[in-house]
Parts: sequence; structure tokens; C-alpha cells
Amino acid sequence: MKLKDLYQKNDAKIIFLVADGLGGIPHPNFKNLTELEYAKTPNLDKLASESALGLTIPVDYGITPGSGPAHFSLFGYNPSAVDIGRGALEAYGIGHIMEDDEMAIRANFCTINESKVITDRRAGRIETHEMERIVEKLSSNIRDIDGTRVIFRPGKEHRFVIILKGKDLQDAITDTDPQKEGLTLLPPNPLRKEAEKTAKLVNRLVEAILNVLKDEPRANGVLLRGYSLKPNVENFTDRTGMKALSLANYPMYKGITRILGMDTPDPGESFNDLINYLKSHLNEYEFIYLHYKYADKAGEDGDFMKKVKAIEELDNYLPEILHLRPDVLVITGDHSTPSLLKSHSWHPNPTLLKSLYAPFDGIERFTERNCLRGSLGTLHAYHLLSIAMASALKLKKWGA
Repeated sequence: MKLKDLYQKNDAKIIFLVADGLGGIPHPNFKNLTELEYAKTPNLDKLASESALGLTIPVDYGITPGSGPAHFSLFGYNPSAVDIGRGALEAYGIGHIMEDDEMAIRANFCTINESKVITDRRAGRIETHEMERIVEKLSSNIRDIDGTRVIFRPGKEHRFVIILKGKDLQDAITDTDPQKEGLTLLPPNPLRKEAEKTAKLVNRLVEAILNVLKDEPRANGVLLRGYSLKPNVENFTDRTGMKALSLANYPMYKGITRILGMDTPDPGESFNDLINYLKSHLNEYEFIYLHYKYADKAGEDGDFMKKVKAIEELDNYLPEILHLRPDVLVITGDHSTPSLLKSHSWHPNPTLLKSLYAPFDGIERFTERNCLRGSLGTLHAYHLLSIAMASALKLKKWGA
């Protein structure tokens, strides 16, 4: 059974507001509260009292997801069946539509010492214009490795994309990023025999990059992960029947939705730009994905109060979204990013669904602990889309 087979077209609008990294865990330094519990969120709380609440599991119990599988799950795909490397997501996110003979790699500038020990995984979060200068420097100095063309494309802040173009490339290679500071760069090792040639190529590429970067004060190292050949995944509209709009500022999230065939414009750099675009184009779409990044960034930095502020700023935007009167509004995270852990985590996402045709739980605050009590229960995130479609009366009866 496919959602497309049950789909019935109507004018109802579904908005998925995804607050990246929204969920947290109690912090011992802040009254054993989560960031969401600590924040002052009058608009979210009022909405919660009129909505169905629950918790969503991005991948599976105890599994910490990357942003890619977490988002595919929100869009109704079982993430275990969709294996797309981060490199392809970043490439499509910056507008590079991959060809069959290409492999994409997600790259981060980092800071390393003389022993190649990582002292800062994000190179001090260098400014985007500084990243663009260094990417241009790499492009001028490295054009191919052993006959394989090398293309460097700027992303945002410390992130960029590398495209390798050549024959018989394989993406079954280990990351060079150990995911922690104080550790040395890892070698790119093949995971299968047929990837040995590509792994050697990537190793030579890393050496060439480090040589070019050796005089940079902060961005003197590179971390590679998410090697990916051209992806092949079912189109979102073909899967659901709905015409979809994606509104996000960061390349990776645009990459996910471009791969899925959603309309993915570049409306601007701020969340306010996304809201303004939504106001102008709402009537053209049935499904709208609206991404808010800033809670995740603060969580990864381990900054509890910065994440609290990001959640409160999102709360301030909520009246503008509610003024559009979507038929279904879902507010959730793609994954949790507790500031106590400074990373993504396996903890379920607080989730809210507001619809005329959904029950409301009368719970007065939107928090992780309150969502545990909600009528949606605890469910895998890839079931959330069908509940939203049903709540928009977009699914007809199945069976006799």
C-alpha cells in the first residue's frame, strides 16, 4: 500500500515546521530542565493545549541519527531503506545536480596541530566569505588527482563540497573525521575491495589539500565524510501525490528536498526570509517543509542558554505562521541535540500536531515530558506524514 494510492486531492495545506535539534535532556546545571522546559514559550504552549502531542523516533530505539536519515523519516521514508551519503545531500543543497560518473564528499575545514591532531572541528566556525576564499585557493591549486577531476564548491561557514569526476569511483570509504577534538585525522580506508582504488585516490587528495592549507591560521585541515555516488530515491510527489515546497537556509536540507523533487528555492539567509516566501507562495502547494536551524547549532556548541534563546525566538515567529491558518501544522525536530551532550542524540523528538480533525490533549506546555503523555504516543517519525495527511483529509479509506 502506497500513500499515493490513497491520496485524494483537496486544498488543505500541511506545514511541517522542523526545529532542528529541538529536543534535549535534563541539564544538572539548569534545575534539571531541558532547554525546551527552561524556555519561555507562550505561543507554543497555547498551541500545545489545542493540539495532539507525542514523541517521534527518527530511526529506531537507541539509534542516534544524522540529519539526512532523520529528515527522510519525517518525509515518510523508512530511513533504513534510504541510504544516501552526506556528500550528495550537500552537493544538491548548493545546486550541484550530480552526474552518473561523480562522487560527492561533504568536507569541513578544521584546525589541526603539527601532529595532525584536531584542535577545532569547525575551524572556529569561520565566516562564509573566509571559507569561500579558501575554497577558491583549493580550486586554483588542485584540479585533478591521477586523472580524476576534482571540483571544489563552497557551502556555508566551515562547510564545503568536493566532487570527484571519473571512472569506476566507489563510495564505500571510511570518514576521515573522528567526530571528536583531540584525536588525529583518520585515513580514508576502503570498506570493500572494489573501493581500494578510490580510497587511495582520496588519501592523495587529502595530502594535497593539507599542503595547500598549511599556511592558513585556522582552516589548516580538512575532515571528509559522507562519500556518495549519485542517489536514486523515489520522488516525494510520486510517493504521496502532494505538490511540495521546501524552505530552508542551509545547503544540506535543500539537498535532501531537491533529491526528493520538492520545489526548493533560495529565498534568503534568514528564517524571516523563509516566512516571507511562505506567505507569498502558500496557495501554490499542499505540503510545506519549513526548517529552523538555530536550536541545533546551539546544542552542538554545548550552549544551553543559547539554545533556550533560539527556542524562544522560534516561539516569537509562531503567530506569523498561525496567521496563515494551515489546515495541519506539525511542529517537531528532526533529531534531539542536547547541549549536555554537544551532539545529536537518540532521544525522541517532542512533536505537536494541530488540526480540526485531530484530537487535542489539553496539555498546557510543549515539553518533552508533556509530549510523553500525549495522544500521539511514541511513534516512528516516518509514520507522522500519513497522520498529517489523514488529518488534512487527503487519504481515502483503504479496503472494503
